[in-house]
Amino acid sequence: MAIFRAETLALIRFPARHLALSFIAALALLLGFLHASPAQAAASPVYPISGYFIYGSTSDATNTKKLTDIKSVGGDTVITFGSLLKPATLATIPTGCVISGVNCAKAAASGVTVNRYFTYSDNSSWGGPALLCARDKTVTNGGSIYTILVLPAEGSGCTSPSGRYDVVVITGGPSSISISLGKTATSLGMKYYAGLPSPVKRTDITYLPDLSYQATFSLFTARFLIYQAKVNDVPGLAGFYHHTEMPLSNGAVWDSVLTVYRIQNSRIAQYQPERSAIVSPYIDSRSAFGGRVTLDQARIGINNIARTAGGVDLAIAVQDGMGTGKGGSFFQSEAGTNVDQYAAAIVGSGTWGSKYLAPTRDYFWALAQGVEGTGAELWANLEGMAPATSQNPCQNSLRGQTTKTRINKQLQQLGNTPRKVISFMWDPYFTCTGTWAPMLDRLKATSTTPVITDSIFYGNGDVLVTGHNLSGGTIQVRWTDMYGRVYDKTVTASYYNPSYGEQAGINPLLESVTARLGSTSLGSGKYYFINVVNSAGVRNDALYSDRG
Repeated sequence: MAIFRAETLALIRFPARHLALSFIAALALLLGFLHASPAQAAASPVYPISGYFIYGSTSDATNTKKLTDIKSVGGDTVITFGSLLKPATLATIPTGCVISGVNCAKAAASGVTVNRYFTYSDNSSWGGPALLCARDKTVTNGGSIYTILVLPAEGSGCTSPSGRYDVVVITGGPSSISISLGKTATSLGMKYYAGLPSPVKRTDITYLPDLSYQATFSLFTARFLIYQAKVNDVPGLAGFYHHTEMPLSNGAVWDSVLTVYRIQNSRIAQYQPERSAIVSPYIDSRSAFGGRVTLDQARIGINNIARTAGGVDLAIAVQDGMGTGKGGSFFQSEAGTNVDQYAAAIVGSGTWGSKYLAPTRDYFWALAQGVEGTGAELWANLEGMAPATSQNPCQNSLRGQTTKTRINKQLQQLGNTPRKVISFMWDPYFTCTGTWAPMLDRLKATSTTPVITDSIFYGNGDVLVTGHNLSGGTIQVRWTDMYGRVYDKTVTASYYNPSYGEQAGINPLLESVTARLGSTSLGSGKYYFINVVNSAGVRNDALYSDRG
């Protein structure tokens, strides 16, 4: 956010978030002055979303094509969703799973008391590597591989002290999504996060997880991680994704979701301690429609999530809400302007300020404060789609294609707080053809567009601008000084620093450039506006403003 600094760079009484940014920027600005120059060339541009949720395949060729496309636009990380551990009965066990003509779940548990039955399917061929206990079995029937785990209903290991057991029947095929993706990511120098198992939802409160079998769920998560360690111990497997999601809220109603995170993080720490985890809660800042999560609630909510880590390196990739209409990417100077047609499809016609409690960037400042001191890392999950209208279809999805300008606006609203930006979701939203060409093609065609993420207006007339694709060219600043005089000045960009983010210990893809306006001042509480034309002759297409 904006900071007006005295020429001596002395610290004055600013809000806490301004002080934090001031310190980071002062360090990176000094390093930029020492190591950058006006003529320094930028690296070949790629879009600064560096990770994507994907649907994986059992085909190495399909996964290689998909990950290669993602890498071509700057992606280095892919994430898949998990599968449900579903309560079942003997009657709902897959009919192909038989042992000597007997239902496989019944046959495997012969001689013991069964507490509950479950089914699970994640398109992976668990088979022999998953068998740890004497009662565990694997059966092949046609193109299906069934793995039957007999888990103690109490205790751990293979034996239940009460003699009661739960039976899980896992259905898979001859190939494995997770193994193929781990191998492909490794070969391309990328990172892959495998989706964790998830409990089903409750029948009475359908947005909360069913914890009636949490002991079995915990033990099954352990078996999942042990299996992955045996068959997928490759450099490309960076960690695991928590499939169960929640809004960024501090309401006690969400404690059951926190319990799921806590259970599974403890198992990761136990069986895969060298790997990390990702969770992706969402912003719901709508003034109506059941949203109304305030900045304070979001700050507390993310802190609660961070404290479930249990020693695991946890990244909290917050969904920005723009693809579902739950969040608003706007500057305070735009609060009185009408929402775009896509947001209006969800919240109705009206102004950004009336439809949303606060802009996305304000939420991310609050979230950065919420994770401070917890050891968790704040990421952003930029929603790569838009609410569907008749003008933006995307295959048969409930959401529609979005525009590159809208994504640029989302990206700049994230500011400089998230360490990494990922996106939901690659397929279909970056690959479908609808009103426009696939977003993959549009990213490549417009990869040089500047994106301004933040700025500092210094008291000596320098304005530090941060973002992406900023090298060379010119910077236009429109501002009001302390005497109420309005200025509009365009200057040659100077002190381009491609390593601003890396040097400041924030998102390493962030760059900086400086506008030297000469001796001037910035009026307190006055908006100023910045546009950049970079060395490729391209101008930012999303408005940037800030306030002194």
